[in-house]
Amino acid sequence: MQTYIFKIILSFTIVLTFINFQIANAQSTSGKFIVVLDAGHGGDDPGNLGNGHKEKDIALKIVLEVGKSLEKNKDIKVIYTRKTDVFVKLRERAAIANRADADLFVSVHCNSHSSQASGTETFVLGVANTKRNFDIAKKENEVIFLEDDYKKDYKGFDPDAPESLIGLAFQQEDYVEQSIKLARLIEDSFIGKSKRKSRGIKQASLWVLHNTYMPSVLVEVGFLTNNAEGKFLNSKSGQSKMAASILEAINAYKKNLDLNVGDSYVGDVTIEDTISSEVHTIENTVFKIQIAASSNALEPMSYNFKGLNDISREKQDGLYKYYYGYTSDYNKAQKLQIEAKNKGYKDAYIVALKDGKQVKLSEVLKTEAN
Repeated sequence: MQTYIFKIILSFTIVLTFINFQIANAQSTSGKFIVVLDAGHGGDDPGNLGNGHKEKDIALKIVLEVGKSLEKNKDIKVIYTRKTDVFVKLRERAAIANRADADLFVSVHCNSHSSQASGTETFVLGVANTKRNFDIAKKENEVIFLEDDYKKDYKGFDPDAPESLIGLAFQQEDYVEQSIKLARLIEDSFIGKSKRKSRGIKQASLWVLHNTYMPSVLVEVGFLTNNAEGKFLNSKSGQSKMAASILEAINAYKKNLDLNVGDSYVGDVTIEDTISSEVHTIENTVFKIQIAASSNALEPMSYNFKGLNDISREKQDGLYKYYYGYTSDYNKAQKLQIEAKNKGYKDAYIVALKDGKQVKLSEVLKTEAN
């Protein structure tokens, strides 16, 4: 059985690496930032009915409010998986985003539990399933049984079987880190803007996320089964607050991208023209370039990282982080960062380690300047 699962995973990895490469090189040239908003459930699938509230209706109202505000920005194009009370297949929700070459996929849901649990959660795709996360994955994935042709469309996928979930996380490896960044912005906005309790960022094997070729998150805006939270989410005021937080996070995510990637990029950066050749060492400090983060433990070999050598891997907070290079010379670290960016790792950044522990780069450079 383990050998069979390994073969499935290996096949997913090889095929989807090729697919991701094709799609990454076929992005829309319209210049618009495309956001796909997905209101969970709909039609014959009401979602959870905690305290008599309907998840499908609340999710749709929040999504429509987020979309209405985003549409005011001429640089953003909004696409909805549904704008009315209709049933949309899980695989079609992902297909809508892929056909649009979207930049973001945001799916909105409401949570439920047998207790008075409360708080928001934002999920990204991953295999780090706790018992609780597995239960949520089962609940959200079981909607496939409402589809007449689910056996053909989902090819034997069983939401109740843990082994069926293993392969899903390999579908979105290239986007895990960006998905986590968006998830963090959303949860921070729920706390800061809407004053809600946050249960944090979680990883789960959710089908609706597995086949989207872009940063994707599933947002649980709260528990309808909690008496107070259910009442809040079923109110116009509550829905507006949650929509405002999601909107703020999407705008912040886009702003961060705009600051780092502009229209003026015309090719590889010329290292010699930008970085000093002088040696600039900082006492007891070394630098590495973080190029990726993933729930998947890849071998730190050059063939897995676009030909880059000197790759190292560390596990932190349930994710494997991958680094390029290792040097005590900050100027050399800048050159390594540019090399990584030129290889396609556009979000590569320098991390600093002092006495073997990671520290803030800004503090290291500030101390050195003083």
